[in-house]
Amino acid sequence: MFHIKNNFATAAALIALLASPVAFARDDNTNPLTGHIGTNASDETPESIKLRSGSGDPIAGREKSQLCQGCHGEEGHSTEPLVPKLAGQYAVYIAKELRNYQAGVRTHQIMNAMAGTINDDDLADIAAYFASQTKMKGGGSENPIGKKIFQKGNIGKMVLGCINCHGVNGKGLTPNTSLFPVIGGQQKEYIRGQLINFRKGDRTNSPNAIMNKITKNLTDAEIDGLAEYVSGQ
Repeated sequence: MFHIKNNFATAAALIALLASPVAFARDDNTNPLTGHIGTNASDETPESIKLRSGSGDPIAGREKSQLCQGCHGEEGHSTEPLVPKLAGQYAVYIAKELRNYQAGVRTHQIMNAMAGTINDDDLADIAAYFASQTKMKGGGSENPIGKKIFQKGNIGKMVLGCINCHGVNGKGLTPNTSLFPVIGGQQKEYIRGQLINFRKGDRTNSPNAIMNKITKNLTDAEIDGLAEYVSGQ
């Protein structure tokens, strides 16, 4: 969902982030960066789970995450529309966001207070616990506007599909990077709210502010469509 309107700086920023030749999304499940089919869509092998769990101890993390479970769910499958699911999210991304709350880069009354009580070792274990759970999944709802933006973008307007950073069905691309999170199956209202926050500039913690540059070109209808499509995956 990358929209270029004579904005070569934005284009260069995204290219630098991807650090790889980018092709527009195809109709099949081919990962546009790796060329592999279905690489990250539903990979729940022990090796994949271990990779996305990082260096922490998920067993210890289960006990340490008791307070987190009150809002995010016992296994990270939140049922509250505005509370994000953490199940199957990359541990390095969870840790990065918690550190952003600790530093005040992201602001939320509860999360800033909670994050301030967690040290690095505990954070690694908590992140590993949620990352090791069955990856979040939606109910399969489709939205044609959101699907088109996510999968294909718009070549005529140089719109790059979200799939290029977030992977097939939004299930992620690279477990060992904190840049591109798993978003497929995430809460619809949470996704919508974060896209609006990026567009307004209330949230600015994406790498090189790339999400701010992307979302400023999205209409309300496109944001709603993306939220519905992504949450259904």
